[in-house]
Amino acid sequence: MAKRIKNMNNGSVKNLHSHPSYRWFVLANVMMGTFMAVLDATIVNVGLTKMMAAFGVSVDKIEWVLTAYLLIFAVVLPSSGWIADHLGYKKTYILGLILFTAGSLFCSLSANENVLIAFRVLQGAGGGFIMPVGMAIVTREFPPEKRGTALGFWGVASASSVSLGPMIGGYLIDTFSWHAIFDVNVPVGILAVVASLVILRDYKVEETRSFDILGFISMSSFLVFLLLALSDGNAAWNTGGWTSNFILTCFAISFVSFVIFIITELSIRHPIIDLRILKNRNFGMANIMLFIFGLAFFGNSFLLPLYLQNSLGYTALQAGLVFFPVGIIQAIMSPIAGKLSDKVNPKIPVIIGITLTFFSMYLYKNLSLQSEYGEIILPLVIRGFGLGFMFIPLSTIAINDIPKEKMAQATGLFNTIRQVGGSFGIAILGSLLTRRIIYHTQIFGQAVDQNSPAFKHVFYGLRYFVQQSVGSTGSKALAQAKALIASNVAGQAFVQGIADDFFAGAIITLFILIPMLFLKYHKKTKNVKIEAVD
Repeated sequence: MAKRIKNMNNGSVKNLHSHPSYRWFVLANVMMGTFMAVLDATIVNVGLTKMMAAFGVSVDKIEWVLTAYLLIFAVVLPSSGWIADHLGYKKTYILGLILFTAGSLFCSLSANENVLIAFRVLQGAGGGFIMPVGMAIVTREFPPEKRGTALGFWGVASASSVSLGPMIGGYLIDTFSWHAIFDVNVPVGILAVVASLVILRDYKVEETRSFDILGFISMSSFLVFLLLALSDGNAAWNTGGWTSNFILTCFAISFVSFVIFIITELSIRHPIIDLRILKNRNFGMANIMLFIFGLAFFGNSFLLPLYLQNSLGYTALQAGLVFFPVGIIQAIMSPIAGKLSDKVNPKIPVIIGITLTFFSMYLYKNLSLQSEYGEIILPLVIRGFGLGFMFIPLSTIAINDIPKEKMAQATGLFNTIRQVGGSFGIAILGSLLTRRIIYHTQIFGQAVDQNSPAFKHVFYGLRYFVQQSVGSTGSKALAQAKALIASNVAGQAFVQGIADDFFAGAIITLFILIPMLFLKYHKKTKNVKIEAVD
């Protein structure tokens, strides 16, 4: 009887796998995992202010909550192809879901920032499997002429996370605490695991390759020590600055690791990252574009929530609602851009996307303590259109010429480059923010001439305000009036530093156009047959 039931279950699974709409079930399942992975990154952005207050740390420390996730994400991504070849794509994808869900649970239980950062590493490891393996599963199930459309819908999951993440996160933080932004991933993760067990079929790889342990270690060492150096050059604890022994040692280890990594990957038969794939012009140029985009976009991703909450006094929910249009617009535009890239030269929507993304950052160069809601929301609307136009056509160009047997390597490298760019962006622009805040504090401090009539007018006005509102008198009122002026100077310097970072991000975005000029478009319509097993 049990054998009969088992055969019936196997028969229903096979029926599902042979169903004409099966590939769309797969796409929906992968979209669920993608939604969860991207949701976490966007939710965390609006929670940074609360975490800073809860742990009593500054921006240069709390940014590691983002950097640690992106870093381990980038480190794990290249190995996802090898693990998928050995375990199978279904098992590897489910493994990623389990790691991510467990990491989310442990993050919510963290007692301090160091424990939180450690469990963000576990989360990032799970995400490092979910994204590339999920993308590889989708590209295997859909033929080349339909991949643009499929990836467009796949992009909806990412876009909706961008929109819903900050809003959901803001509500959870204001209603409960920052811990809840990690708890929300747990039920979604469990549901995704169950759905994957039921829906997905696995792929067999006839020829497996040995694991490139030296390449993995040298790559990890290169990324970790380089990011440590870039992030901590201006850290408060690093009194020696960029010439301190710690920073110079990190740069030295990173350089040696990079040389070992390049030599290893170009000399062994089965490298962890097949750099030879980059010889494909479109794939190589698309990866350069993604790296530059990561520098500019992810490097600025955490700044706006900090500005809204710390400078304009927004609650976490109010800050989250500001981002709502971005994901909605991107979700609408991604399938449209995907269909468009199937019919016309994908470079056209890519150029439109780059241009719009540039303007979305450039418009923030004039942020102030008096910025109106319209000045904040307009660039975000433009950003939604820009991201919707750019990502899917660029992905289509990048992978259309990649052979089936190289797809896992290619998608892993494609996502690795973007995450590495994002890690570098957070480190570099975070360091730039610290320097610009110090610079503007000095400039504004010099402009505050205590002997000037304007200063005396403001000072005595503030003293009167303190006396009337707080009831302070004498020297205490004078001290509080001076403290208010100092606080205003610090606030202005912080906002100006953020505006400078956005301007730097806008300039970096323009450099994406250079490698784009070398993209070569030729439409690929050959349907590749893919062998699958139940």
